[in-house]
Parts: sequence; structure tokens; C-alpha cells
Amino acid sequence: MSLRIVVAVKYVPDATGDRHFAGDLTTDRDAVDGLLSELDEYAVEQALQIAEASDGAEVTVVTVGPGDAKDALRKALSMGADKAVHVEDEGLHGSDVMATSLVLAKAIERVGFDLVVMGMASTDGTAGVVPALVAERLGVPQVTLLSQVGVEGGVVSGRRDGDSASEQLEASLPAVVSVTDQSGEARYPSFKGIMAAKKKPVESLGLSDLGVDAG
Repeated sequence: MSLRIVVAVKYVPDATGDRHFAGDLTTDRDAVDGLLSELDEYAVEQALQIAEASDGAEVTVVTVGPGDAKDALRKALSMGADKAVHVEDEGLHGSDVMATSLVLAKAIERVGFDLVVMGMASTDGTAGVVPALVAERLGVPQVTLLSQVGVEGGVVSGRRDGDSASEQLEASLPAVVSVTDQSGEARYPSFKGIMAAKKKPVESLGLSDLGVDAG
């Protein structure tokens, strides 16, 4: 069976824009342009490299967010991902990391996975805990903050660089990994990739589809 790779990505406000809070103290996403979180681009890149080294592997990108979040998915698809899933629901507005991780985990379970790849953090919230929360909810090992990652023989392995030393880590699949901005520059979508992305499937789901109560 071919390797099933899922990349969780986030649509975030452009860091160069004038970002501020709305009246309900959530981020005012209508007041500034959004884009695929830069740190998630590294995750997409690593997923694509693993897929290219694994014959027949498939890469699915998943996001939780408003309608405009499809732009983040299209960017990942134009980079080379095969298909996408967009979870959009009014009940998600203002979700914290606990709620977001629950919805992501349910969506990833629905897609089916051997390996989940995520960025080390989002560029807006920068909490850096969602990969660990998703792994816990899925009941699989987590190998986080990797600057190098690969898959061979049903095992994901990689290097985590610290201030004074580096660690070699590994886990049996299925597993969740997160990668840092030192993992390798993300590829730039080609014109061919951009055109191809328009024809790739994007599945839209709501909370009810995932069996999640908004409360």
C-alpha cells in the first residue's frame, strides 16, 4: 500500500499587513490579506520530498478556516500536493488550539494517513503545540521540531537541532512530525503547477461531517 501523507496547513494574516483584533477579540481577518503560513510551506516541501522518494505516495493538505483559506490549499496544491480538504464552519470562529487540534484530528482520520507533517508553529498564533495535540488525539507517536526528516521501512526519522547539540529521533508509522524553518527552502510553484492546481480536488467539510459538536 502506498504511503499516505497528510499535511496540516493554516491560512494566516499577512505579517507585513496592519493586523489587529476585531470587536470580539479575535483576529480581524477581513482587514488584511491572508496567505499560507510560511512555516507550513516547509511542511509541504518536506512532505513532497518524502513522497518523491516513496513511489506512489499521495500528499493531501488539510486546513481548518474560513472560505478564503482555500487560497492556502491552492498554494500547497500548486507546489505539488495531490488533493485537499477544507473544514469550514461558522462554529469554528474563535477556536483555540484545543478545538482546532480536535477538528484537525477528525479530518485527518477521515482522510486516512500514515504520516502527518506540520510546520513547527503558525506565524500568527505561534503557540507551537498543535502538532503534539494532534498526535495525542490520533493516538500516534510525535517527532517534533525536525530540521531533517525521512521515511524508510515504515519508520520516520529525523534530526532535531538544539542550541548545543543535535538529536537523532525516530518513530514507527503512523506518526506525526513537525518541521522547522531549517528543514530546507520550499519550492516555488511553477506555472504548470499553478494551472494543474485548479483541477485538483478540494473536499469541503463542516463540523457535522466530522461528528464534532460546535459547543
